[in-house]
Amino acid sequence: MKIIAMISQKGGAGKTTLAINLAVAAESCGHSCVVIDIDPQGSAMGWQDTRTKESPVVISAQPVRINAILQTAREHGADLVIIDTAPHSDAAALQVARVADLVIIPCKPSILDLRAIATSVDIAAMAKKPAVAILNSVPPRGSLTEEALEAIKCYDLKIIPEYLGQRAAFVHSLTVGQGVIEYEPAGKAAQEIQGVYQWICRFIDIKK
Repeated sequence: MKIIAMISQKGGAGKTTLAINLAVAAESCGHSCVVIDIDPQGSAMGWQDTRTKESPVVISAQPVRINAILQTAREHGADLVIIDTAPHSDAAALQVARVADLVIIPCKPSILDLRAIATSVDIAAMAKKPAVAILNSVPPRGSLTEEALEAIKCYDLKIIPEYLGQRAAFVHSLTVGQGVIEYEPAGKAAQEIQGVYQWICRFIDIKK
C-alpha cells in the first residue's frame, strides 16, 4: 500500500481537487483507493456526500487517528491512500508527511502560492520524505508557467511534468460528485489527471 500526502500551507492551492481526482483515476485503473480528509473544512467529505458511487472511499479523521485508519486500509487491501491536509497546520502536516511515501505540493502560478512552497518543502524535509510540486490552475497562455517553474527550481524541488490547466471541468465535476475523468472522459482535464496519475504510479511504483 502506498500513501500520498497532499500538503500546502496556503489555502486554495487545489489539494482537495487533486486528491479527489487522483483517487478517481486510481479506481479507474483498478487500484483500490482511500481518501483520508483531515481538513476541518471537510471538502472531500462534502464531495462524497453528493456522489452516487461508493468508491473511492472518503474518511473524515483527526490527525491522531491516521495510523489506525492506515492499518485498517492496509488490512482491507487498499492499494493507495491519499491524505488531504488543511492549510496553516504545520504539526498535522508533519505527522501526515511522516507516514507518507510521497508528499505532493500543489501550487498555482502566483507569487503568494510560490512563496508558500517553502514551508511545505521544510515539512517534507523534516519528515525525511520525497516531495514533488505540481502546477495547478495553469492559464492557457502567458509567461506565468515558465516563471513559476523557475521559481520552484530555487527550492531544489522535483516538479511533476504534467500540469493541471485552469479548466471549468474541475469545478463542475466536483459539484456533481464526480472526478473529471467521469464528468468529461475525453476532455483535457481528464487527460491531465490521467497523465499525473501515471507519473505518480511510476515514481512510487504503484503496480498496474
